[in-house]
Amino acid sequence: MDILKRIEQFRETEERLKWEGTFAQYLEIVKQKPWVAQSAHSRVYNMIKDAGYEVVDGKKRYKFFSQQLFGLEEALERLVEEYFHPAAKRLDVRKRILLLMGPVSGGKSTLVTLLKRGLEAYTRTDQGAIYAIKGCPMHEDPLHLIPHHLRDDFYKQYGVRIEGNLSPLNMMRLEQEYGGRIEDVMVERIFFSEDKRVGIGTFSPSDPKSQDIADLTGSIDFSTIAEYGSESDPRAYRFDGELNKANRGIMEFQEMLKCDEKFLWHLLSLTQEGNFKAGRFALISADELIVAHTNETEYRSFISNKKNEALHSRIIVMPIPYNLKLSDEEKIYEKMIKESDVADVHIAPHTLRVAAMFTILTRLKEPKRGDIDLIKKMRLYDGESVEGFNSTDVEELKKEYPDEGMSGIDPRYVINRISSTIIRKEIHSINALDVLRSLKEGLDQHPSITQELKEKYLNFISLARKEYDEIAKKEVQKAFVYSYEESAKTLMDNYLDNVEAYCNKAKLRDPLTGEEINPDEKLMRSIEEQIGISENAKKAFREEILIRISAYARKGKRFDYNSHDRLREAIQKKLFADLKDVVKITTSTKTPDEQQLKKVNEVVARLIDEYGYNSTSANELLQYVGSLLNR
Repeated sequence: MDILKRIEQFRETEERLKWEGTFAQYLEIVKQKPWVAQSAHSRVYNMIKDAGYEVVDGKKRYKFFSQQLFGLEEALERLVEEYFHPAAKRLDVRKRILLLMGPVSGGKSTLVTLLKRGLEAYTRTDQGAIYAIKGCPMHEDPLHLIPHHLRDDFYKQYGVRIEGNLSPLNMMRLEQEYGGRIEDVMVERIFFSEDKRVGIGTFSPSDPKSQDIADLTGSIDFSTIAEYGSESDPRAYRFDGELNKANRGIMEFQEMLKCDEKFLWHLLSLTQEGNFKAGRFALISADELIVAHTNETEYRSFISNKKNEALHSRIIVMPIPYNLKLSDEEKIYEKMIKESDVADVHIAPHTLRVAAMFTILTRLKEPKRGDIDLIKKMRLYDGESVEGFNSTDVEELKKEYPDEGMSGIDPRYVINRISSTIIRKEIHSINALDVLRSLKEGLDQHPSITQELKEKYLNFISLARKEYDEIAKKEVQKAFVYSYEESAKTLMDNYLDNVEAYCNKAKLRDPLTGEEINPDEKLMRSIEEQIGISENAKKAFREEILIRISAYARKGKRFDYNSHDRLREAIQKKLFADLKDVVKITTSTKTPDEQQLKKVNEVVARLIDEYGYNSTSANELLQYVGSLLNR
């Protein structure tokens, strides 16, 4: 659609959503839709809840965050269930500053930005609609007009609690503009916007000597004092500080613990009592969710300072660790690359996964159990099935180190190295080896990596390289084996015939001589050994295959090559083991004959058409696997 047409439609929608009326008319809206009078915390919680959630592995995955934040499901579930939900119910949690603590580039800022952008959109919906006294610089809640002695009756009639006092400016306007007639006060629907400073405030610390407290609470407009005659006249005051503008919504404190103390003291009464001091006025009521973020080092320094004790009890700390799931780390890189100018560069399959392996390994802590290594731990965390382990083992591993994920390599470093690879290679195709090489070279330039850490990280790069070697061999194996699909099916049928005879303690008939023969144990073991089935486990595996065949037969389905993942893998590996010599010759011969060339071209075509490679990366993969097999 034409962009100008879209802009026109947006403008029409904005106009349609606008509403203006008297306080008496607003009360009718409250009667029909009591949620318009909800608190800031409640609005944020309902915004997240209304987007829905799904339960994955017993954990809630909130859809509100799912397209932007990956691998933080547990942290986000804790944030919603332990902070937003009770705060929405007006429990004491809402009187706390929400402090997101975690390592750099871990998603803290992205999380806050999501909440801010989400609120902007939510206030344009029916469920998120919000109204304010017209012309109020603090977008004050119209219900503050209800006198205190009538609020209990109001609650009984409308089911809505009112907290907070009318601001000095609106108190004066009520008397002077409306003659004290509350019902005539004009009310309007407002829409949150960070750019227009409505309902969303952001405060960032700067030089304490030059930064003024007015940035938070507003200031006197000296040009109007002559007109109004006094500094305590609310019309002579600019209610334009971040705390004023964030009223009814969300207030973000960037790097809060770097702020000068005088800025933090305002938060004491704002969180606990719901008001703050500005100018020569009584306390000003404000209803806003205060969210701040910091890193662990600054937080430890902050709590060790006795002067900050009053604030300690006003803060709820929510750890936001690095993602520890391999597949989610891959999604993070995909998202970051899509948002860059290198989105058109061909990145060979498994490249981002191998980079993610290195990153995740740097964040994991060595398991205390002797029967598990970091690679197995990484796979278990990613939801892969590892023989001999189950979900209970995963939960035990997570309990070993409560602070796991608070250190390691951050996603920005990896993306920087990928970008460096793309620019340096000067061709529109990169592979896993290019990125691993770049990650290795970049360790020398990383300012916070000690020599000891560097050696540890080099070991992780080697581990990721070994994993890639297996992936590469398997990829080529699948492409080669596909050309031998008939061979694969024949081999599997042969195996199944033998398994059936073995389990039923029967004999097979030789197709040539017609004589009865025993099941071919050598053939069955040569296939089973490909996937690590031990001599002791062979009977159970064969019976499992037979049960699967029976289950398929009962449902009227045919058991084929793709019906059992592990058996398919074993057949592929067995075929590939027999084909190794062919692969070696075809990939390493400088002057292949016509037959070999045809085979290579078939495999390259399959890698391009079905596995996502381009001609450059497919040929690079074949050459690399050839060199691996020739070692």
